[in-house]
Formats: sequence, C-alpha cells, structure tokens
Amino acid sequence: MALADTIEQLNNLDLSDIDWDRIGVWPVAARVFLAVLLVVAVIAGTYFMFIEDLNLKLTNEVAKETELRSTFKVKAFQAANLDAYRDQMAEMEERFGVLVAQLPSDTEVPGLLEDIDEKGTESNLNIDSVKLAKEKVGEFYVELPINIVVRGGYHDLGAFVSGVAGMPRIVTLHDYDITSSDDRLNMKIAAKTYRYKSESE
Repeated sequence: MALADTIEQLNNLDLSDIDWDRIGVWPVAARVFLAVLLVVAVIAGTYFMFIEDLNLKLTNEVAKETELRSTFKVKAFQAANLDAYRDQMAEMEERFGVLVAQLPSDTEVPGLLEDIDEKGTESNLNIDSVKLAKEKVGEFYVELPINIVVRGGYHDLGAFVSGVAGMPRIVTLHDYDITSSDDRLNMKIAAKTYRYKSESE
C-alpha cells in the first residue's frame, strides 16, 4: 500500500509547489529522488574533477612505460653485444686506416704522375699530356682531377686503363673520349685521385 501511495504522491507532485525551505516535509519519494540525484552529481563531479585527470595520467604513464621498455630492450641488446661492437669498431678503424693509406698526400702527387706515365710507357702508348686540374674539396676528402691524353693501339689503351685502375693508390677513371687518326687511337681520359681532408682544410 505504501508503494502505491508513493507513486501516487510522485504523480501528484507539482514542481511549482515545491517548498525548498521545507525539504523535510516532502514526500519520501521526492526526498529519495533528490538524495539519489545529489549522490549522482557528487560522483559525476568527483569523476570529472579527479578521476578523469588520473586516467589521463595513467594513460601517459603507460605510454612512457612502453617507450622505456622498448628503449631498455634496445640498450640491453647493445650491452649484450658490446664486445662484438668494439671488435667491429676496431676492425673498421683498421680498414679505414688501410684506405686512408691508399690516398696520396700532397707530397706523393708527383710520384703518382710518374706512375701514370710509367703505366703508359709499359702499355706502349705515346703520352701527349698529363695535366693536373683544380682540386675539389669534399666533406671528408679532396679530389684531384688529372687530365690525360695518350695515343696507341686498342689493346694498348685497354692495358693502360687496366694498369691505372690496378694501382695501389686509389685512382678512378672518368669521361673518356676515343678518336682515331690513321692506324692509331687518341684517348682523352680524366683520372681522379683522392686524399684525406686534413683538419686545417
């Protein structure tokens, strides 16, 4: 009977007749509804004021943890392979030293020109000219172009190119031009040698 009375009171409740100063005499259903409404408002306010920020912080911390775990895995792998990396570094430095030794210094350039001249003579070629061009400075090295003009037979030109390419110093060949005159071939070719760039440069 009490439930039926409560429902009837709620149905007959007119919001314009509510006396906010006398909440204690309101029907039980209205007081319960107001109490539930206040509890929901307090819970919602608490969530939006505190718990939502905590959830955002938690999400950020979880993301940081994932990133730190990835970093830790990489560093643990590197630490586990540190000796191998050191051996590899020592080997690379040794190879680098060998390559740098193959690059001529300024004082070795005349010797290099003599070696090119000698390769031409060994290949039975007539050497018309061997001229140095202007140096080109790169990031780690200096490039020294050498313009070469020779005359000879087809196989002699091949032997010369092979001999220059096989020299112990690093010499690369570029931009060749071969023309014929009578029974001889004329070849213009650009050789490039390199030297390690010093700190002062």
